[in-house]
Amino acid sequence: MKKPEAKANSRRRFLKQAGSAAIASLPLSSRHALADTFAARVLARPSQVFKNRSPMAPNAFYLLPLGSVRPKGWLLNQLRIQAHGLSGHLDETWADVGNNSGWLGGTGDSWERGPYYLDGLLPLAYLLDDDRLKAKAQRYVEWTLTHQAADGMIGPSSNNDWWPRMVMLKALVQYSEVTGDPRVLPLLSRYFAYQLKTLPDRPLRDWGKFRWQDNALVAIWLYNRTGDPSLVDLVRLLHRQGFDWQAQYADFKYTQPVTAEMIKLNEGQGLADLALSTHGVNNGQALKAAPVWAMVSGAEIDRRGFHQMLAALDTYHGLPNGMFSCDEHLAGRNPSQGSELCTVVETMFSLEQSLAILGDASIGDRLEQIAFNALPGTFTDDMWAHQYNQEPNQVEVSLHRKPWTTDGPESNLYGLEPNFGCCTANYHQGWPKFTAALWMASHDDGLVAAVYSPCEVNTTVRGVAVRVSVDTDYPFRGAVRIAINPAAASTFPLRLRVPGWAEDATIKVNGRLLPSAEKGTFVQVERQWKSGDVVELQLPLQPTLVRGYNESISVNRGPLVFSYPIGEDWVKLRDRGMTADWQVFPSSPWNYALAASERTVRDIRVKETSLDASPFAREGTPVTLEVEARKLPSWRAVDGVADPIPQSPVSSDEPSERLTLVPYAAAKLRITAFPELKG
Repeated sequence: MKKPEAKANSRRRFLKQAGSAAIASLPLSSRHALADTFAARVLARPSQVFKNRSPMAPNAFYLLPLGSVRPKGWLLNQLRIQAHGLSGHLDETWADVGNNSGWLGGTGDSWERGPYYLDGLLPLAYLLDDDRLKAKAQRYVEWTLTHQAADGMIGPSSNNDWWPRMVMLKALVQYSEVTGDPRVLPLLSRYFAYQLKTLPDRPLRDWGKFRWQDNALVAIWLYNRTGDPSLVDLVRLLHRQGFDWQAQYADFKYTQPVTAEMIKLNEGQGLADLALSTHGVNNGQALKAAPVWAMVSGAEIDRRGFHQMLAALDTYHGLPNGMFSCDEHLAGRNPSQGSELCTVVETMFSLEQSLAILGDASIGDRLEQIAFNALPGTFTDDMWAHQYNQEPNQVEVSLHRKPWTTDGPESNLYGLEPNFGCCTANYHQGWPKFTAALWMASHDDGLVAAVYSPCEVNTTVRGVAVRVSVDTDYPFRGAVRIAINPAAASTFPLRLRVPGWAEDATIKVNGRLLPSAEKGTFVQVERQWKSGDVVELQLPLQPTLVRGYNESISVNRGPLVFSYPIGEDWVKLRDRGMTADWQVFPSSPWNYALAASERTVRDIRVKETSLDASPFAREGTPVTLEVEARKLPSWRAVDGVADPIPQSPVSSDEPSERLTLVPYAAAKLRITAFPELKG
């Protein structure tokens, strides 16, 4: 694939200078605080796991504090790619999060973009133990911690919207967990007291009204540490003022693509309830609304609300990459429709939180599918450019108004801020928060392998320090080796997620086969663990077919979705500081129908090669599939957009060809959903 060229010399200079410059720009008092904060805290100890206090209902699992899980192997390489790309330099080339940000005391953007950036930059910095990135993050943290108003309000005084503060709260939680900075909890307590006092007269509106669950999540986090009963009152107030997502999905009416006319965008109704309730990012964030409220209510109907919402999104707007369509609003099941990058990372965060609360193995399956396909599929390989909208059937990246329901013509360009800059600020949380959620603590003081990637875990279980090392090339390979090393022999339960697709999975402990590894469950192994114990999972990765829009077929192998890679011709549209905006045009045919069915899918040939440093890149992809296909001349593109997939099965007189399919993210132009050839 022809890739955007890096401006290597200028980036090297930034790498050398940015860390010291960021620290030097702080006031002297803040520099001393920064030094104190960094001193010996980062790797010394992860903070303890706090369970839900009464009257909160207990979670199935609890996320480990940031820093407890650290990446290894290909995942570490992926985070390094992100740090060396736009995430590690955005403030140097994009004014919205630069020195004049309102969240640094300047007169620039004072809404969501600074907090969005910090919410991903901070965990990236600490998971990589990167002092340069920590210094960048610390500037935002330090300004927020040292500029709280006397009444408890935080953030720029030029903007009093509740919504951007909800994002900053999430970032401060992560900062508190990884550093133990004693200033965070008092600041949060003062802010929440101010919010409880003020909300009755200045209630939630527009974005904050639809994203109340993010605010509630942090209030619950603080309640579990302080026991302040007013925080429970605050969560109840947020729920009353927030949008009732469960009511919407109990009687879901938005079963067709949402149009600008339907939500009256031309009449200035973009912030009305109808527009915001069908907005993709709001729905991605809302997936955790019912589980968050279930912690307070304890009601089974609230726990079931998550699956009710996800089932409706899948039924009416589901796409083969694990996402639902939203470009900008819910857009139906046609895989030529797109999903916004903000929605991808916010859906992942909702799944991570919901998995912890509910303990349902299927949520881990969906999280992996999105993380290994939709997330990397919307970036260039070096992560210096991204799309606003990605399409599973993406045959051209160019300046066309089609197919977007309510977005503009730059929507699927690769660049700095195509269409709108929210994704530029927000995407950074995807990989770091996924890493932090790989392992969790269980309600009965054990450990949970929630999702799989190479990592190391350092935590305390029942008073004993435990180190867990996970070695795997998953999702490209099916073997997962887990070494358990407690500081002293210790008895506790270990839960291992067996994916719902994993037929005939096996689990061995020190070479002895367990009697059962039922798919779609968490298998519990309770024993006395000793240093050197090894657990081995074998998750058979077999090609499977998934039916979609118009009975189209997509090919999966475990959590990976496979696509036909269309030839790519990259054309620079314009330079954008340290990066650039790009169009991509097809240089090969794409309109194929597959000769595959549920009966023959096991015959698809699989080819494995060694993992490269960039496993989601097209060059050197570690696994490919070979399938039989024929061209379908009647299936065409108009204005750079593939027509809706013809209803399967289809006939074709074209000669048979053998196609090579690659992982979804490796193909920037791709066909993922195919018509099925008539047998």
